[in-house]
Amino acid sequence: MDGRTAVVRGVAPLYLAGFVTAFGAHGVASVLGAESDDIGLSLLGLGAALALYDVAEVILKPLFGALSDRIGAKPVIVGGLIAFAVASALALLSPTPLVLALARLGQGAAASAFSPASSAAVARIAGRERLGRYFGRYGAWKSLGYVAGPLLGVALVSLWGIQALYIALGLLAAGAAVWVAVALPRLPVVPRPRYTLADLVRQTTERGFLVPTLLLATTTAALGVAVGFLPLLATRLGLPPIVGAAAVAVLALVSMAMQPVVGRLRDRERITTRVGGFVGLTVAAAALGVLALGPHAVTLFAAALAIGFMTGTVTPLAFAHLAAVTPEERMGRTMGNAELGRELGDAGGPLLVGGVATAATLPIALGLLAVLSLVAGATGWRVLRPTDERL
Repeated sequence: MDGRTAVVRGVAPLYLAGFVTAFGAHGVASVLGAESDDIGLSLLGLGAALALYDVAEVILKPLFGALSDRIGAKPVIVGGLIAFAVASALALLSPTPLVLALARLGQGAAASAFSPASSAAVARIAGRERLGRYFGRYGAWKSLGYVAGPLLGVALVSLWGIQALYIALGLLAAGAAVWVAVALPRLPVVPRPRYTLADLVRQTTERGFLVPTLLLATTTAALGVAVGFLPLLATRLGLPPIVGAAAVAVLALVSMAMQPVVGRLRDRERITTRVGGFVGLTVAAAALGVLALGPHAVTLFAAALAIGFMTGTVTPLAFAHLAAVTPEERMGRTMGNAELGRELGDAGGPLLVGGVATAATLPIALGLLAVLSLVAGATGWRVLRPTDERL
Protein backbone atom coordinates (compact mmCIF):
# COMPACT_ATOMS: atom_id res chain seq x y z
CA MET A 1 0.00 0.00 0.00
CA ASP A 2 1.54 3.32 -1.05
CA GLY A 3 1.59 6.39 1.16
CA ARG A 4 -1.30 8.14 -0.54
CA THR A 5 -3.55 5.05 -0.33
CA ALA A 6 -2.73 4.72 3.36
CA VAL A 7 -3.68 8.35 3.97
CA VAL A 8 -6.99 7.97 2.14
CA ARG A 9 -7.75 4.76 4.04
CA GLY A 10 -6.98 6.48 7.33
CA VAL A 11 -8.98 9.67 6.83
CA ALA A 12 -12.03 8.17 5.08
CA PRO A 13 -13.78 7.11 8.32
CA LEU A 14 -13.15 10.60 9.68
CA TYR A 15 -15.23 12.01 6.82
CA LEU A 16 -18.13 9.86 8.00
CA ALA A 17 -17.58 11.09 11.58
CA GLY A 18 -17.80 14.68 10.30
CA PHE A 19 -21.00 13.82 8.45
CA VAL A 20 -22.49 12.29 11.61
CA THR A 21 -22.00 15.39 13.74
CA ALA A 22 -23.42 17.68 11.04
CA PHE A 23 -26.36 15.36 10.34
CA GLY A 24 -27.04 15.08 14.07
CA ALA A 25 -26.92 18.83 14.65
CA HIS A 26 -29.09 19.99 11.75
CA GLY A 27 -31.20 16.89 11.13
CA VAL A 28 -32.46 16.73 14.70
CA ALA A 29 -32.90 20.51 14.88
CA SER A 30 -35.10 20.60 11.80
CA VAL A 31 -37.21 17.68 13.00
CA LEU A 32 -37.69 19.07 16.51
CA GLY A 33 -38.81 22.36 14.99
CA ALA A 34 -41.26 20.68 12.62
CA GLU A 35 -42.60 18.23 15.22
CA SER A 36 -42.57 20.51 18.29
CA ASP A 37 -46.37 20.73 18.55
CA ASP A 38 -46.86 16.98 18.20
CA ILE A 39 -44.30 16.09 20.87
CA GLY A 40 -45.40 18.83 23.28
CA LEU A 41 -42.45 21.23 23.02
CA SER A 42 -43.20 24.87 23.71
CA LEU A 43 -41.27 27.56 21.84
CA LEU A 44 -39.12 28.11 24.92
CA GLY A 45 -38.61 24.37 25.29
CA LEU A 46 -37.71 24.05 21.63
CA GLY A 47 -35.14 26.82 21.91
CA ALA A 48 -33.64 25.24 25.01
CA ALA A 49 -33.50 21.77 23.42
CA LEU A 50 -31.81 23.10 20.30
CA ALA A 51 -29.28 25.08 22.33
CA LEU A 52 -28.19 22.06 24.41
CA TYR A 53 -26.12 20.65 21.55
CA ASP A 54 -24.15 23.89 21.12
CA VAL A 55 -23.83 24.50 24.86
CA ALA A 56 -22.26 21.08 25.31
CA GLU A 57 -19.85 21.74 22.44
CA VAL A 58 -18.79 25.15 23.72
CA ILE A 59 -17.93 23.75 27.14
CA LEU A 60 -16.45 20.39 26.20
CA LYS A 61 -14.62 20.71 22.87
CA PRO A 62 -11.44 22.27 24.31
CA LEU A 63 -11.39 19.63 27.07
CA PHE A 64 -11.75 16.68 24.72
CA GLY A 65 -9.28 18.22 22.29
CA ALA A 66 -6.69 18.37 25.07
CA LEU A 67 -7.59 14.81 26.13
CA SER A 68 -6.85 13.55 22.62
CA ASP A 69 -3.33 14.96 22.96
CA ARG A 70 -2.83 13.00 26.19
CA ILE A 71 -4.25 9.59 25.27
CA GLY A 72 -4.36 9.72 21.47
CA ALA A 73 -7.03 10.79 18.98
CA LYS A 74 -8.29 7.30 18.10
CA PRO A 75 -9.76 6.28 21.49
CA VAL A 76 -11.42 9.71 21.86
CA ILE A 77 -13.00 9.46 18.39
CA VAL A 78 -14.20 5.88 18.89
CA GLY A 79 -15.49 6.63 22.40
CA GLY A 80 -17.27 9.77 21.22
CA LEU A 81 -18.99 7.96 18.35
CA ILE A 82 -20.12 5.15 20.66
CA ALA A 83 -21.44 7.74 23.13
CA PHE A 84 -23.29 9.44 20.26
CA ALA A 85 -24.94 6.13 19.36
CA VAL A 86 -25.93 5.56 23.00
CA ALA A 87 -27.34 9.10 23.30
CA SER A 88 -29.35 8.55 20.12
CA ALA A 89 -30.75 5.34 21.58
CA LEU A 90 -32.14 7.33 24.53
CA ALA A 91 -34.81 8.74 22.25
CA LEU A 92 -36.10 5.23 21.59
CA LEU A 93 -37.24 4.90 25.21
CA SER A 94 -40.02 7.44 24.83
CA PRO A 95 -40.03 10.55 22.59
CA THR A 96 -41.04 12.93 25.38
CA PRO A 97 -39.62 16.47 25.53
CA LEU A 98 -37.40 15.59 28.51
CA VAL A 99 -35.98 12.43 26.89
CA LEU A 100 -35.37 14.21 23.57
CA ALA A 101 -33.62 17.05 25.39
CA LEU A 102 -31.38 14.57 27.22
CA ALA A 103 -30.62 12.83 23.92
CA ARG A 104 -29.76 16.19 22.36
CA LEU A 105 -27.44 17.05 25.25
CA GLY A 106 -25.78 13.62 25.04
CA GLN A 107 -25.28 13.94 21.28
CA GLY A 108 -23.69 17.35 21.72
CA ALA A 109 -21.36 16.09 24.44
CA ALA A 110 -20.36 13.09 22.30
CA ALA A 111 -19.75 15.27 19.24
CA SER A 112 -17.56 17.46 21.44
CA ALA A 113 -15.26 14.46 21.81
CA PHE A 114 -14.94 13.11 18.29
CA SER A 115 -15.15 16.38 16.33
CA PRO A 116 -11.91 18.13 17.49
CA ALA A 117 -10.12 14.77 17.79
CA SER A 118 -11.09 14.01 14.18
CA SER A 119 -9.71 17.38 13.02
CA ALA A 120 -6.46 16.69 14.85
CA ALA A 121 -6.25 13.21 13.30
CA VAL A 122 -6.84 14.62 9.80
CA ALA A 123 -4.00 17.08 10.38
CA ARG A 124 -1.56 14.42 11.57
CA ILE A 125 -2.40 11.81 8.91
CA ALA A 126 -2.49 14.20 5.96
CA GLY A 127 0.96 15.66 6.57
CA ARG A 128 1.97 19.27 6.07
CA GLU A 129 2.01 19.04 2.27
CA ARG A 130 -1.65 17.91 1.93
CA LEU A 131 -3.40 19.74 4.76
CA GLY A 132 -5.60 21.87 2.53
CA ARG A 133 -6.73 18.95 0.38
CA TYR A 134 -7.83 16.74 3.25
CA PHE A 135 -9.33 19.50 5.38
CA GLY A 136 -11.25 20.56 2.27
CA ARG A 137 -12.67 17.07 1.86
CA TYR A 138 -13.43 16.77 5.57
CA GLY A 139 -15.27 20.11 5.48
CA ALA A 140 -17.16 19.06 2.34
CA TRP A 141 -18.51 15.96 4.08
CA LYS A 142 -19.60 18.11 7.01
CA SER A 143 -21.37 20.45 4.58
CA LEU A 144 -23.08 17.44 3.03
CA GLY A 145 -24.36 16.57 6.50
CA TYR A 146 -25.69 20.09 6.94
CA VAL A 147 -27.50 19.89 3.59
CA ALA A 148 -28.75 16.32 3.79
CA GLY A 149 -29.49 16.30 7.53
CA PRO A 150 -32.74 18.29 7.46
CA LEU A 151 -33.92 16.54 4.27
CA LEU A 152 -33.14 13.03 5.53
CA GLY A 153 -34.49 13.83 8.98
CA VAL A 154 -37.84 15.09 7.74
CA ALA A 155 -38.12 12.18 5.28
CA LEU A 156 -37.40 9.55 7.95
CA VAL A 157 -39.89 11.08 10.38
CA SER A 158 -42.57 11.41 7.71
CA LEU A 159 -42.21 7.76 6.69
CA TRP A 160 -41.58 5.96 9.97
CA GLY A 161 -41.86 8.43 12.86
CA ILE A 162 -39.41 10.43 14.94
CA GLN A 163 -37.68 7.39 16.41
CA ALA A 164 -36.53 6.36 12.91
CA LEU A 165 -34.27 9.42 12.82
CA TYR A 166 -32.55 8.43 16.04
CA ILE A 167 -32.18 4.83 14.86
CA ALA A 168 -30.47 6.09 11.70
CA LEU A 169 -28.17 8.38 13.68
CA GLY A 170 -27.30 5.61 16.13
CA LEU A 171 -26.49 3.16 13.33
CA LEU A 172 -24.40 5.73 11.48
CA ALA A 173 -22.42 6.59 14.61
CA ALA A 174 -21.90 2.93 15.51
CA GLY A 175 -20.81 2.13 11.95
CA ALA A 176 -18.39 5.05 11.98
CA ALA A 177 -16.98 3.89 15.34
CA VAL A 178 -16.28 0.41 13.93
CA TRP A 179 -14.73 1.86 10.77
CA VAL A 180 -12.50 4.21 12.76
CA ALA A 181 -11.45 1.37 15.06
CA VAL A 182 -10.48 -0.80 12.08
CA ALA A 183 -9.06 1.70 9.56
CA LEU A 184 -7.64 4.63 11.52
CA PRO A 185 -3.99 4.06 12.45
CA ARG A 186 -3.14 4.49 16.11
CA LEU A 187 -1.37 7.82 16.14
CA PRO A 188 1.38 7.78 18.77
CA VAL A 189 1.07 10.27 21.60
CA VAL A 190 3.75 12.90 21.16
CA PRO A 191 5.63 13.73 24.38
CA ARG A 192 4.57 17.13 25.62
CA PRO A 193 6.65 19.64 27.53
CA ARG A 194 5.17 21.02 30.72
CA TYR A 195 3.29 24.22 29.93
CA THR A 196 2.90 27.00 32.44
CA LEU A 197 -0.18 29.21 32.56
CA ALA A 198 1.87 31.89 30.82
CA ASP A 199 2.67 29.41 28.03
CA LEU A 200 -1.02 28.60 27.56
CA VAL A 201 -1.95 32.29 27.38
CA ARG A 202 0.83 32.96 24.89
CA GLN A 203 -0.15 30.03 22.67
CA THR A 204 -3.80 31.06 22.49
CA THR A 205 -2.94 34.68 21.71
CA GLU A 206 -0.35 34.00 19.03
CA ARG A 207 -1.09 35.43 15.61
CA GLY A 208 -1.01 31.96 14.03
CA PHE A 209 -3.86 30.78 16.29
CA LEU A 210 -5.88 33.88 17.08
CA VAL A 211 -6.35 35.27 13.57
CA PRO A 212 -7.43 32.03 11.83
CA THR A 213 -9.81 31.38 14.72
CA LEU A 214 -11.24 34.90 14.31
CA LEU A 215 -11.77 34.17 10.62
CA LEU A 216 -13.54 30.90 11.49
CA ALA A 217 -15.74 32.58 14.11
CA THR A 218 -16.75 35.35 11.70
CA THR A 219 -17.47 32.80 8.99
CA THR A 220 -19.77 30.75 11.21
CA ALA A 221 -21.45 33.92 12.48
CA ALA A 222 -22.42 34.86 8.93
CA LEU A 223 -23.34 31.25 8.17
CA GLY A 224 -25.57 30.98 11.25
CA VAL A 225 -27.32 34.22 10.33
CA ALA A 226 -27.85 33.06 6.77
CA VAL A 227 -29.34 29.72 7.81
CA GLY A 228 -31.75 31.43 10.21
CA PHE A 229 -32.58 34.69 8.47
CA LEU A 230 -32.63 33.91 4.73
CA PRO A 231 -35.87 31.90 5.17
CA LEU A 232 -37.29 34.76 7.26
CA LEU A 233 -36.44 37.31 4.56
CA ALA A 234 -37.97 35.09 1.90
CA THR A 235 -41.21 34.96 3.87
CA ARG A 236 -41.21 38.74 4.38
CA LEU A 237 -40.76 39.20 0.66
CA GLY A 238 -43.91 37.17 0.08
CA LEU A 239 -42.05 34.22 -1.42
CA PRO A 240 -43.06 30.59 -0.80
CA PRO A 241 -41.29 28.94 2.16
CA ILE A 242 -39.48 26.59 -0.22
CA VAL A 243 -37.56 29.56 -1.62
CA GLY A 244 -35.86 30.27 1.71
CA ALA A 245 -35.01 26.60 2.13
CA ALA A 246 -33.63 26.52 -1.41
CA ALA A 247 -31.40 29.52 -0.68
CA VAL A 248 -29.92 27.75 2.36
CA ALA A 249 -29.41 24.58 0.29
CA VAL A 250 -27.59 26.60 -2.39
CA LEU A 251 -25.33 28.07 0.30
CA ALA A 252 -24.43 24.64 1.65
CA LEU A 253 -23.90 23.11 -1.81
CA VAL A 254 -21.56 25.92 -2.86
CA SER A 255 -19.59 25.51 0.37
CA MET A 256 -19.41 21.74 -0.15
CA ALA A 257 -18.14 22.12 -3.72
CA MET A 258 -15.65 24.88 -2.89
CA GLN A 259 -13.80 23.34 0.05
CA PRO A 260 -11.89 20.55 -1.74
CA VAL A 261 -10.97 22.93 -4.58
CA VAL A 262 -9.68 25.62 -2.25
CA GLY A 263 -7.82 23.01 -0.22
CA ARG A 264 -5.95 21.79 -3.30
CA LEU A 265 -5.11 25.35 -4.33
CA ARG A 266 -3.73 25.99 -0.86
CA ASP A 267 -1.46 22.94 -1.04
CA ARG A 268 -0.14 24.13 -4.42
CA GLU A 269 0.59 27.54 -2.83
CA ARG A 270 -1.88 29.23 -5.17
CA ILE A 271 -3.84 30.77 -2.29
CA THR A 272 -3.10 31.55 1.37
CA THR A 273 -5.24 32.09 4.45
CA ARG A 274 -4.33 35.77 4.31
CA VAL A 275 -5.65 36.24 0.78
CA GLY A 276 -8.51 33.73 0.95
CA GLY A 277 -9.80 35.07 4.25
CA PHE A 278 -9.82 38.63 2.99
CA VAL A 279 -11.45 37.80 -0.36
CA GLY A 280 -14.04 35.44 1.12
CA LEU A 281 -15.17 37.75 3.90
CA THR A 282 -15.16 40.79 1.59
CA VAL A 283 -17.41 39.00 -0.91
CA ALA A 284 -19.79 37.96 1.88
CA ALA A 285 -19.78 41.48 3.38
CA ALA A 286 -20.66 43.00 -0.01
CA ALA A 287 -23.52 40.56 -0.50
CA LEU A 288 -24.89 41.18 3.00
CA GLY A 289 -24.72 44.92 2.38
CA VAL A 290 -26.61 44.61 -0.90
CA LEU A 291 -29.20 42.36 0.76
CA ALA A 292 -29.66 44.90 3.56
CA LEU A 293 -30.09 47.80 1.13
CA GLY A 294 -32.20 46.01 -1.47
CA PRO A 295 -33.92 42.83 -0.22
CA HIS A 296 -35.14 40.91 -3.24
CA ALA A 297 -35.28 37.31 -4.44
CA VAL A 298 -32.18 37.97 -6.55
CA THR A 299 -30.15 39.47 -3.69
CA LEU A 300 -31.37 36.66 -1.42
CA PHE A 301 -29.75 34.04 -3.63
CA ALA A 302 -26.74 36.28 -4.28
CA ALA A 303 -26.14 36.42 -0.52
CA ALA A 304 -26.53 32.64 -0.28
CA LEU A 305 -23.97 32.14 -3.05
CA ALA A 306 -21.56 34.64 -1.50
CA ILE A 307 -21.77 33.18 2.01
CA GLY A 308 -21.36 29.69 0.57
CA PHE A 309 -18.29 30.93 -1.30
CA MET A 310 -16.93 32.50 1.89
CA THR A 311 -17.53 29.37 3.98
CA GLY A 312 -16.01 27.11 1.35
CA THR A 313 -12.97 29.34 1.02
CA VAL A 314 -12.16 30.36 4.60
CA THR A 315 -12.89 27.08 6.43
CA PRO A 316 -10.29 24.78 4.84
CA LEU A 317 -7.70 27.56 4.70
CA ALA A 318 -8.07 28.48 8.37
CA PHE A 319 -8.02 24.89 9.62
CA ALA A 320 -5.05 23.99 7.42
CA HIS A 321 -3.27 27.12 8.67
CA LEU A 322 -3.86 26.13 12.29
CA ALA A 323 -2.58 22.61 11.63
CA ALA A 324 0.48 23.93 9.81
CA VAL A 325 1.64 26.17 12.65
CA THR A 326 0.74 23.88 15.59
CA PRO A 327 3.18 21.31 17.02
CA GLU A 328 1.74 17.79 16.94
CA GLU A 329 1.84 17.42 20.73
CA ARG A 330 -0.90 20.04 21.14
CA MET A 331 -2.84 19.57 17.89
CA GLY A 332 -5.98 18.34 19.69
CA ARG A 333 -6.07 21.28 22.07
CA THR A 334 -5.61 23.73 19.21
CA MET A 335 -8.42 22.16 17.20
CA GLY A 336 -10.69 22.06 20.25
CA ASN A 337 -10.08 25.75 20.98
CA ALA A 338 -10.58 26.65 17.31
CA GLU A 339 -13.87 24.72 17.27
CA LEU A 340 -14.86 26.67 20.39
CA GLY A 341 -14.30 29.87 18.41
CA ARG A 342 -16.51 28.55 15.63
CA GLU A 343 -19.29 27.65 18.07
CA LEU A 344 -19.17 31.10 19.65
CA GLY A 345 -19.48 32.65 16.21
CA ASP A 346 -22.33 30.32 15.30
CA ALA A 347 -24.24 31.34 18.42
CA GLY A 348 -23.13 34.98 18.55
CA GLY A 349 -23.93 35.93 14.95
CA PRO A 350 -27.67 35.18 15.11
CA LEU A 351 -27.89 36.66 18.62
CA LEU A 352 -26.23 39.88 17.45
CA VAL A 353 -28.37 40.23 14.34
CA GLY A 354 -31.54 39.31 16.23
CA GLY A 355 -30.80 41.81 19.01
CA VAL A 356 -29.92 44.68 16.69
CA ALA A 357 -32.90 43.90 14.45
CA THR A 358 -35.18 44.06 17.49
CA ALA A 359 -33.70 47.36 18.68
CA ALA A 360 -33.46 48.91 15.20
CA THR A 361 -34.21 47.10 11.91
CA LEU A 362 -33.08 43.94 10.17
CA PRO A 363 -31.30 45.87 7.37
CA ILE A 364 -29.22 47.72 9.98
CA ALA A 365 -28.41 44.41 11.68
CA LEU A 366 -27.30 42.84 8.39
CA GLY A 367 -25.28 45.94 7.58
CA LEU A 368 -23.51 45.68 10.94
CA LEU A 369 -22.65 42.04 10.25
CA ALA A 370 -21.29 43.07 6.85
CA VAL A 371 -19.02 45.64 8.50
CA LEU A 372 -17.78 43.14 11.09
CA SER A 373 -17.06 40.60 8.35
CA LEU A 374 -15.07 43.18 6.42
CA VAL A 375 -13.11 44.14 9.54
CA ALA A 376 -12.27 40.49 10.26
CA GLY A 377 -11.09 39.92 6.70
CA ALA A 378 -8.99 43.09 6.76
CA THR A 379 -7.49 42.06 10.10
CA GLY A 380 -6.39 38.75 8.60
CA TRP A 381 -4.90 40.54 5.60
CA ARG A 382 -2.97 42.97 7.75
CA VAL A 383 -1.86 40.73 10.62
CA LEU A 384 -1.05 37.43 8.91
CA ARG A 385 2.24 37.31 7.07
CA PRO A 386 2.72 35.59 3.70
CA THR A 387 5.29 33.25 5.31
CA ASP A 388 3.13 32.20 8.28
CA GLU A 389 1.89 28.95 6.73
CA ARG A 390 5.41 27.77 5.98
CA LEU A 391 6.46 27.82 9.64
